[in-house]
Amino acid sequence: MRITEQIAQRRAAGRDVVSLCAGEPSARPVPGTLRPAGYTGPLGTAPLREAVAGHYREWYGVDVDPASVAITTGSSGAFQLAFLAAFDPGDRVALASPGYPAYRNILTALGVEVVEIPAGPEARYQPTPALLDRAVAEHGDLAGLILASPANPTGTMLDRQALTALVAWCSLRGVRLVSDEIYHGITFADPGSADARGVTARQLDAEAIVINSFSKYWGMTGWRLGWALLPDALIAPFEALASNFALSPPAPAQELALTAFTPESYAERDAIVAGFGRARQLILDAASSLDWGVAAPSDGAFYYYSELGPQLDRFTDSVTYSRELLSGADVAVVPGVDFDPIGGSRSIRLSYAAGESAVAEALERILRFQRG
Repeated sequence: MRITEQIAQRRAAGRDVVSLCAGEPSARPVPGTLRPAGYTGPLGTAPLREAVAGHYREWYGVDVDPASVAITTGSSGAFQLAFLAAFDPGDRVALASPGYPAYRNILTALGVEVVEIPAGPEARYQPTPALLDRAVAEHGDLAGLILASPANPTGTMLDRQALTALVAWCSLRGVRLVSDEIYHGITFADPGSADARGVTARQLDAEAIVINSFSKYWGMTGWRLGWALLPDALIAPFEALASNFALSPPAPAQELALTAFTPESYAERDAIVAGFGRARQLILDAASSLDWGVAAPSDGAFYYYSELGPQLDRFTDSVTYSRELLSGADVAVVPGVDFDPIGGSRSIRLSYAAGESAVAEALERILRFQRG
């Protein structure tokens, strides 16, 4: 977010900054006419909860009780409430590193012990049962495991077999699984495959907490609206917490979100995802010219996460590289230390949510910058 502020300052000063920094789709839904709205129920309106349940039937062929759907103030609100409802201070919760920093920060603020699992190229940047066994041997029993598929910052996904193995590992040991699925739908697998949009943990484990959002696939970042699918035992505590923390999710956003689950909306957003795919391909095609190091397979989301490799001989670490790239070429990227406090000094994340033209321009600037 400090980089975001620097971008705003440079643009205000007249600089033409290309930002590959934020995971924020540039194509927005057009809001309709919204009526004045008051509070809704703490878990959202009944029509929207029913629409979310219908979405799971449409995309995944799984029945979800609308009563288990909790509409939240963004996925951020869902994570906060889910962690409060599911875990106690002193519990140990595991997550992959590199990974989304808010998991670690929210859990730490709640007094939960975070167990970071180094997950590199050999594990496709995702936890595995073997890595979890090693973590338990080193740190002790776990109360929870957070998964993200597609993941931020790496874009890697868990296929059905890998996710099934992790669900079985958690079930055997009484570990609460929290599945972050906010990038579902932004995937680059064969569109004809059964799991092209992603595999939801709800298909495999009714006790898993599933978290999603309207921010990524639907591009509604500023409307601050997400949801959680909850196991029966957590519905009441989650509702009690929600009513105290936010009273209700934003009512105008809920009204707009009802238009998300239509054939027209899906077609529009799928066309935008195809654009992400073209921007992604530009980066993949330029990979050899960039002369960086090992990169994560960008299966989904809109991120390219790569070690800097030979560039570190000149720039020392990813923070220096990112700072000099913004200063010298007006291109903003995110240093890997945001996602991996140990190994992230060697890596950066590019977001291609900005679209094809922005990515093409940024790549030209990066190549000129590195030659200079």
